[in-house]
Amino acid sequence: MVGHRGASGYRPEHTLASYALAIRQCADYIEPDVVSTKDHVLVARHENEIGGTTDVAAHPEFADRRTTKVIDGAEATGWFTEDFTLAELRTLRAKERIPATRPQNTRFDGRYRVPTLDEVLDLAQRSRTCDGRPVGVYPETKHPTYFDSVGLSLEEPLVAALRAHGLDHRRAPVFIQSFETGNLRQLDRMTRVRLVQLVDATGAPYDLVAAGDRRTYADLVTPAGLREVARYADGVGLEKSLMIPRRADDTLGEPTPVIRDAHRAGLEVHGWTFRRENQFLPAELRSSADPNGVGDLEAEIRTFLEAGMDGLFTDNPDLGAAAARHFEKDSGRGSGGGHSAAVA
Repeated sequence: MVGHRGASGYRPEHTLASYALAIRQCADYIEPDVVSTKDHVLVARHENEIGGTTDVAAHPEFADRRTTKVIDGAEATGWFTEDFTLAELRTLRAKERIPATRPQNTRFDGRYRVPTLDEVLDLAQRSRTCDGRPVGVYPETKHPTYFDSVGLSLEEPLVAALRAHGLDHRRAPVFIQSFETGNLRQLDRMTRVRLVQLVDATGAPYDLVAAGDRRTYADLVTPAGLREVARYADGVGLEKSLMIPRRADDTLGEPTPVIRDAHRAGLEVHGWTFRRENQFLPAELRSSADPNGVGDLEAEIRTFLEAGMDGLFTDNPDLGAAAARHFEKDSGRGSGGGHSAAVA
């Protein structure tokens, strides 16, 4: 159970408060997306563009930092972490990324700083999961080809941080994930922690695009592609429609062979992203026509667990944990329980 950007259904994403709440809600892992500052410190942000997740636009001293860049082949306009030192980022405060969908989270706007990766690792190491195990960390390297191009490689400081926290070993509660392939191959030579190849439903890994390689994400989830992924990774993080696609009426269809094929290749299968709002759910599990209303997320998660998925990313770890408990009870696997101890 991975708290996606923390418990981002209830707190502004990628804040220590969001991660701490995810732990209290029985997440096994918390997920910091990592990007770099100008002085090469890794911080937790979903994107290096921070106009939508911080109050940077309200800081007149940073008005001249607003710019347009090409990130992974697409233009983006805003403020970027690599143009700020850590000290400058510390003057900003986080805000809710999708306020129209989650207006209840906006009451927390302005309360929390942008955390460093070290701070996220510290939180995890002084906390315990609901069944008493160490809390895991599941960092994602964001735009590694781009950060290499500006001299701020993500892999070395990430591995150094894990090593400094005693987490650079095979049994550490750590997964490193990426949508690109080349940096995972590089990390496979640098660290002993488990690696996960993220796979989207469309498009291609940007490092392959940049190299003129015509392979797409669809090629990675063929039986041959999965066997190749298993040469450098331990799991795949699949966009959920790759496992169970939607029908024309937006209801859930039949499972594809991808979970079976990944398991045959020796890979774990983690699905993303499970959210409670109607707009993210299949039609039969929505509570109303209100796209922001709360539907039956637990039922969706149970359906994917029944299809063989091993783990999941969710914005709502409390509902994910409840779904897992019901699934384990119904399947006769038994379940743990208790209370986590997360220290913000």
